Amino acid sequence: MKDRLSKSVIIAAALPLGLPLALSACQQAQDGARPETAREFPLPHRPVSGLGATAFSTEEARDDRREAERVMDKAAIVPGMTVADIGAGEGYYTVRLAARVGEQGRVVANDIDEDALRRLGARVEAERLDNVSIVLGAADDPRLPPASFDRIFMVHMYHEIAEPYAFLWRMREALRPGGQVIVVDIDRPTDQHGIAPQLLFCEFGRLGFRLVDFDLKPEIAGYYAQFEVAAARPQPKDIKPCSAPGSNGKVPSG
Repeated sequence: MKDRLSKSVIIAAALPLGLPLALSACQQAQDGARPETAREFPLPHRPVSGLGATAFSTEEARDDRREAERVMDKAAIVPGMTVADIGAGEGYYTVRLAARVGEQGRVVANDIDEDALRRLGARVEAERLDNVSIVLGAADDPRLPPASFDRIFMVHMYHEIAEPYAFLWRMREALRPGGQVIVVDIDRPTDQHGIAPQLLFCEFGRLGFRLVDFDLKPEIAGYYAQFEVAAARPQPKDIKPCSAPGSNGKVPSG
């Protein structure tokens, strides 16, 4: 893994310019904007949030409530681990994960926003974070190396993924045996920069993940969910999309 991620900054597989990445599932179906690589997968039966600001809040405010520290503690991040930060943005979690995993660990910062990654790359260079690499992802594929990560972080960004079934299908192959996925998000409608926990559980479950930890945590401005692979990866044609939450806030069965 270290040989494959030896450079401090890697910008990989640039996206075609002008590709609409955050259209709702309905809009995508109407205008044919879906990536060709995603078309064998179902669309989500829910809206998708537009891309939000790359800086969720000020880093000082987040540190005052010990957000990253609390999340890393729950995720059992220790020196020597290899971790991916998907939706890295300005790098709030990236730089703190880099400090936690230490010189023998690795952090891959991943985003679909090229400008944000350029700014993060400058920060990585300025702060001499030699254990951080940067990878440009796509709407339906984080483009992470297979069997490489002990933890994958998805903080306040899952609701922005326009192709969640294709994305998760490919992302799970990047986990090492026993690796886990950490999601931090907010319990509100998906077109309002959040996702109901039961809908999140359902979508991950469709891709063979099992929920292993869940906690409502106001100090991290949302909830914490942790998943591990528990079943075989389904064929794309066999994935049944989850229904959007009903008026009672629960995901209808079937």
